[in-house]
Amino acid sequence: MAELSLIDDIRAASRLMVRELGFMDATVAASDYPPSAVHTILEIGIRGPMTSGDISDFLRLEKSSVSRLVRKLIDCGELRETPDEQDARSKLLSLTAKGRRTLEALHAFGRQQVRGALAALTEAEQRTVREGMMLYARALRASRVEDGQSAA
Repeated sequence: MAELSLIDDIRAASRLMVRELGFMDATVAASDYPPSAVHTILEIGIRGPMTSGDISDFLRLEKSSVSRLVRKLIDCGELRETPDEQDARSKLLSLTAKGRRTLEALHAFGRQQVRGALAALTEAEQRTVREGMMLYARALRASRVEDGQSAA
């Protein structure tokens, strides 16, 4: 069992990272969008077309929230819906040309933010950060799955 001071230090670092990355702001990544919209654009851009259900599961958001979010992103011209050839009842969401430009701006912003932070570290420390964050993220997911928590 991890000691309480270790747990509290990790929790404090997690809260600080959330604040420093701007996730407490109404909009993030130098965009006009809330975190859930930014993550939707990023994941569709990285993974390709997805259904609203896929987004809900992947981002661990309520289906009703995703429905409203997707509608706003379609209305803003970031996403488009097309019929899913495998399932006529579903629609696939993909980025429009505007969405691809937004995606590139999000990547540029995020990469610059990380580049700036890593500049203060040695190469060995940079690798330690990457490995530690990847391990911790996987452990968080495994713990959630083990506890039986659903995506939404």
